Amino acid sequence: MTLEERQLLLIDVSARLPYGVHVHFCNTNIDEKLTEISLGEAITKARHNGRGNQGLILPYLRPMSSMTDDERDEFRIIGGVMAHNVQNDSWAIAAFTPEAYDWLNAHHFDYRGLIEKGLALEAHAGMYKTE
Repeated sequence: MTLEERQLLLIDVSARLPYGVHVHFCNTNIDEKLTEISLGEAITKARHNGRGNQGLILPYLRPMSSMTDDERDEFRIIGGVMAHNVQNDSWAIAAFTPEAYDWLNAHHFDYRGLIEKGLALEAHAGMYKTE
């Protein structure tokens, strides 16, 4: 993992901590929900349990394609815009308010493409309850 990828992962996971993000500690069978513990403590734990894998943690995130129609409506109401590119089956988003990004983080959507980059794991069905 490059330094740039590590920084991207740190930025993303840090923004999700207030909402409780599930993570996987690499080279272990440990999954944990990070909420009240600091990210630094989690990385230290990962280093201790990861047997030399430099303390990697991978968040579980929802692909943008898993957003329901009701969630899309809610996202639009708070200042978000989504478009689906049928040719390459990808989603483009724009969040015109800070609340729209907060909403994406709270609902654990992978709007940075971390799953495709190998920096996140796809959340299992029901892992995050929708509101």
